Amino acid sequence: MKNSNTINSPVAITSIAFGRNMRTYPRRMEYAGKSYDFIDAGLRTVIGKGERIAQILTMSDGESDFRLRTDNHGGSWTLLSIS
Repeated sequence: MKNSNTINSPVAITSIAFGRNMRTYPRRMEYAGKSYDFIDAGLRTVIGKGERIAQILTMSDGESDFRLRTDNHGGSWTLLSIS
């Protein structure tokens, strides 16, 4: 089992792609001065609390797994963890 490091920090998504049903997903992320290229559309779950909706995506660059959260309002992304 992989170790997971909790980050919970805003990140810059510098490239977006389109998947099934025209859903967008990140293709490239910049964090701590390094750029990460994701290899697939990842796994996605939608979370709702009242009127607020967020998505959590698990993405991979081939070496590590990244959990990202977006609030669906203006492209704000948070890196939750790296494992």
